[in-house]
Amino acid sequence: MSTEGTLFEKLWQRHVVAELGDGFALLHVDRHVVPDFNGNAFTHLRRRGLKVRNPELTFASADHSVSTEPQLADPTQQGNPHVAQLRADTREFGVRLFDIGQPGHGIVHVIAPEMGLVLPGLTVAIGDSHTCTHGAMGALAWGVGQGELLHILATQTCMQRKPRTMRVNLQGRLPDHTSAKDLVLHLIGQLGVSAGNGFAVEYAGEAVCALPMEGRFTLCNMSVEWGARYGLVAPDDTTFEWLAGRPYAPSGAAWDAALADWRQLAGDADARFDREVTLDVSRLVPQVTWGNSLDMVLPVDGRIPDPAQEPDPARRASLQASLDYMGLRPGQALQGLPVQRVFIGSCTNSRLEDLRTAAAVVRGRRVAPAVTAWVVPGSENVRRQAEAEGLDRVFTDAGFQWRRPGCSMCLSANGDTIGPGERAVSTANRNFAGRQGPGSRTHLASPALAAASACAGHITHPARLPEVAA
Repeated sequence: MSTEGTLFEKLWQRHVVAELGDGFALLHVDRHVVPDFNGNAFTHLRRRGLKVRNPELTFASADHSVSTEPQLADPTQQGNPHVAQLRADTREFGVRLFDIGQPGHGIVHVIAPEMGLVLPGLTVAIGDSHTCTHGAMGALAWGVGQGELLHILATQTCMQRKPRTMRVNLQGRLPDHTSAKDLVLHLIGQLGVSAGNGFAVEYAGEAVCALPMEGRFTLCNMSVEWGARYGLVAPDDTTFEWLAGRPYAPSGAAWDAALADWRQLAGDADARFDREVTLDVSRLVPQVTWGNSLDMVLPVDGRIPDPAQEPDPARRASLQASLDYMGLRPGQALQGLPVQRVFIGSCTNSRLEDLRTAAAVVRGRRVAPAVTAWVVPGSENVRRQAEAEGLDRVFTDAGFQWRRPGCSMCLSANGDTIGPGERAVSTANRNFAGRQGPGSRTHLASPALAAASACAGHITHPARLPEVAA
């Protein structure tokens, strides 16, 4: 089936340097952002006597290894070996580094769009699996491994196998108390964690068009969690208004020319996809994961399934293993399940709109006595703007910790961990066993539900919180 005229096809064809056969092509990479965990790519360049091919197209930010401790004795983290190495490498190879404490520093998937590094129509490659986030801008974005990272630095190109295309139509208006996080968790629950394998996925429909950019980033960010290498939303006026005035975005006559081009990127009316999926989300309720796979997800008022009812032996064993790890039993209600930790952050839900949403739930309330709750802004710019709006005080007055920017507890590679046996509601993107610390028990949810659960002391629907006294 021909897929000519899709957004994906337009982006792909614009960037083919050479056709390599067997479905592979060499693509030009327009933007490349290097995090601190970069597979020693610069070391390999140095050993081979190579230079960065286009240093003006490559940027860097330390995010995975940085501590988000609010009262650091070493605020610029001079003693962090990963940060020190990234500083030295970027200085040697002429790459622009957004250093700790500077505007532009933060999680790579937050800073690249907010700084205007990612634009509609571009290709974006980063050494992190959640690079699909940037497809929300109408860019073709994918995560790369160490070998690909080295190749991009040296040649500004990357070999990719052309995928099939899928359009996911999300129809209806999202109900109150739900967001893009609930939408994508529901989608994965319905389709499974491997349904996107081999596809570039374009999200469309009334629910997607109504999402703000922050919601579109959340949706595309989790495309990889159901197997898709690329997640895309066609750029529209919402995209353009959000992007205008960003530091690296075009301006003046260049903006006008770019805008005219970007308006041509949306898929043609008669574009055909290899697969079409349609879901009605008009009755969606807040979603919460219960197990160690993203498709183990339920409405907040749901009950834990019984593995004995699962006919497939492998799936049955997986369900039982998750029950055992998570300390749950069949038929148990999710709502009311006590929690000890709440984490609002990660490249999925740490943008300004996410923090505003959580603050609206928290305002006038207090974190439950048995809960330790953190808010970690996704970037220095998000932190500064949130503080200018007083959001930090809303959180700290309620008993949350207001942290420094970084990946933080999402992957526990930086000292920010959940203890063994502790149950957490997290706005991150993965609930794998041990992801947030050895023995940690993670329930993924939206910022609103996470904030509500912090105040209630247990998993709860935001609408179930008592009214705040006037």
